[in-house]
Amino acid sequence: MREIVFDTETTGLDPKAGHRLVEIGCVELVDRRETGRTFHAYFHPERDMPAEAEAVHGLSIQFLSDKPLFAARADELIEFLGDAPMVAHNAVFDFGFINAELARAGRPALDMTRMCCTVQMARKLHPGAKHSLDALCTRYGIDRSHRIKHGALLDAELLAHLYIEMTGGRQIGLGLAAQPAAAPAGAPAMGGFRPASPQRPYREPRPHAATPAELALHAQFVATLHQPLWHDSP
Repeated sequence: MREIVFDTETTGLDPKAGHRLVEIGCVELVDRRETGRTFHAYFHPERDMPAEAEAVHGLSIQFLSDKPLFAARADELIEFLGDAPMVAHNAVFDFGFINAELARAGRPALDMTRMCCTVQMARKLHPGAKHSLDALCTRYGIDRSHRIKHGALLDAELLAHLYIEMTGGRQIGLGLAAQPAAAPAGAPAMGGFRPASPQRPYREPRPHAATPAELALHAQFVATLHQPLWHDSP
């Protein structure tokens, strides 16, 4: 199954108040695996950049001044999205901005039934916990040390990892080796055996059979039981 995990950056919180989309980042998943295909674009917002928004994502109007309008890349974005389900953190926000830009560009809106919101997923999985992207990355052991400011493609990549983990995916923490080391000479071949590392010498398994004294104590204990079940007739 093909899915698109995406994130946006904007000039504010409400497209109905005149705020605009300035960046989008999309990551393609097939069968909950990243394919390496992405879509990333910056857009000129045709307005100023409020200081509070710039403080979040670091995109100044000077940086965006030579970027294309959304309409110039709308068809390219639509082609990349296709008809795949779309995953976002607080997805209603992101869908609202994309659909506002599509309407300005004279393109049809995205069907809201395609929407998958990881905030809603997190609320069901972890009620009462923090549901920010940072908090969830910490919970699932996803490295976000390179995330200094918000960025649409970076956040989409982090969200893709998070979404895979939240849906039972790759289990990042396992860290399975591609090729296990050869077992030491004389080591028994058995299921689940992990060869000793070069830094730790191999030791033969220790016996765990009960001693005669332990067996005698067990027999004394069994003798004190009243009508044990295993003495009943079938």
